[in-house]
Amino acid sequence: MNIRSVLRRRKSVAVIAALAAASVIVFGGCSMGTAADNSVGGMKSIQAADTSGLSEARNTPVVRAAKAVGPAVVGITNKAVARDWFNNPVETEGVGSGVIFRKDGYIVTNNHVVSGAKEIIVSLSDGRSLKGKLIGKDEFTDLAVVKVDANDLPTAVFGNSDNIVVGEPAIAIGNPMGLEFQGSVTAGVISALNRTLDISDKRVKLLQTDAAISPGNSGGALVNADGEVIGINSAKVAASGVEGMGFSIPINTVQTVINELIEKGYVARPYLGVSVFDPMMAERYGYQLNIDKGVYIFRLTLDGPCGKAGFQRGDIILEINGEEINSVADLRNKIASYQVGDTITITYDRNDTKHKADVVLEEMPQDDK
Repeated sequence: MNIRSVLRRRKSVAVIAALAAASVIVFGGCSMGTAADNSVGGMKSIQAADTSGLSEARNTPVVRAAKAVGPAVVGITNKAVARDWFNNPVETEGVGSGVIFRKDGYIVTNNHVVSGAKEIIVSLSDGRSLKGKLIGKDEFTDLAVVKVDANDLPTAVFGNSDNIVVGEPAIAIGNPMGLEFQGSVTAGVISALNRTLDISDKRVKLLQTDAAISPGNSGGALVNADGEVIGINSAKVAASGVEGMGFSIPINTVQTVINELIEKGYVARPYLGVSVFDPMMAERYGYQLNIDKGVYIFRLTLDGPCGKAGFQRGDIILEINGEEINSVADLRNKIASYQVGDTITITYDRNDTKHKADVVLEEMPQDDK
């Protein structure tokens, strides 16, 4: 199969298509603006409510969960520098949320909350604002760990997301629309488990909830009726006529990732050393890809795993260990399920002939993450 006959450049590049997914699945996000629009100034002190005098009817699981976890939810201000239309530097600020999980100042949040930050300010529930240090981040799971220089901080208790059932209460705590609405609590239920979403060609499994998640809630806590954090809020569906579809990263996934971020600053992930197109992605970049199955290799690193195994530009990856691969998300998800050092068997097409090759997965270089 001739490479040129498989991948053709379209006359017009459909840039807008690359944004199509963003109109449906968006991050719960930072509340963004210029520095002048979003002055930080610190959060007002949030006092834990005295529930001792409440009747049993009023002292609901939502009230108890808010009291237990609320003090551990912080505001995170991302101070960055962007460029205006005239390429002049403009200071910007985005505000998201985070959850303290260690008394000595370790906080979990979303990667997109701190992405590109020149400075991170953490606003505690007691009114203090402290400088935060980025310990590590993981783009694949959209998680990051930030640390502040403080001790004896209030912490949240993590639950077990493997024990969640559909229909049980879910409480979201965060800072929707910025620090002005810090510590906001919304309630709903767990709508679905293991909801698979394709975000930026990464396929992730999330908890779905109808508890309201708004810009600024990203990195905040999703809490069960026992006052345990069961997820870190990350995304929502933003489409006309759609309400009550928020998504949270399961806390068991969170714990695995943050432990590695604290230890190494990053998550060691396997890679193939190839860049690939599927027909949909090719169209986004203005190409027409004439294949019915598999993903097309348009670039590879010669000293990477596939390069060492003899792969070439123009090869079409069809299967990994006998399982079909028909999209970039399929490939990313499949490789992510293995460990560095694992050997996989790839079935591929070259010039209309099927071949098989064993590939030893290596750790993804940091520049490729």
